[in-house]
Amino acid sequence: MKKERVLVSACLLGYPIRYDGSDKKISDELIDRLKNSAEVISACPEMLGGLPCPRLASEQQSHTDKVIASDGRDISVFFRLGAHETLNICKNYGIRVAVLKSKSPSCGKGFIYDGSFTGQLTKGEGITSRLLSENGIKIFNESEVSQAIEKIRGK
Repeated sequence: MKKERVLVSACLLGYPIRYDGSDKKISDELIDRLKNSAEVISACPEMLGGLPCPRLASEQQSHTDKVIASDGRDISVFFRLGAHETLNICKNYGIRVAVLKSKSPSCGKGFIYDGSFTGQLTKGEGITSRLLSENGIKIFNESEVSQAIEKIRGK
């Protein structure tokens, strides 16, 4: 039987592609559990949208689709392009579950940084997270890997 596929933020798998060139790797145990449950497809929406690594920190302005780099430039177009590229990957692979990086202007679910670059969080969804959700893909963050696995297994 063919395994279901799950999209996972590349930084959570240990790829050093975050804005500062670091990763946010989840535990090897969680990665192994994911790989035992599904075929893992990694993606970084920001890089898919054409942003370099490293890059300036960026935040989504509260309750808008506008993403601003720490130098004040509007870089929303890169985030929208990356979101659509990520959605295309999900559609091409039949992905219905994604594990994305929390608080990110691309991947955040529930809370994102508020655009003030002060570390303040606000309720909201990242650009990619929202687009995937709107297209029927169930989003989980790195603290919800067990729930993602349950969803993949049909529980």
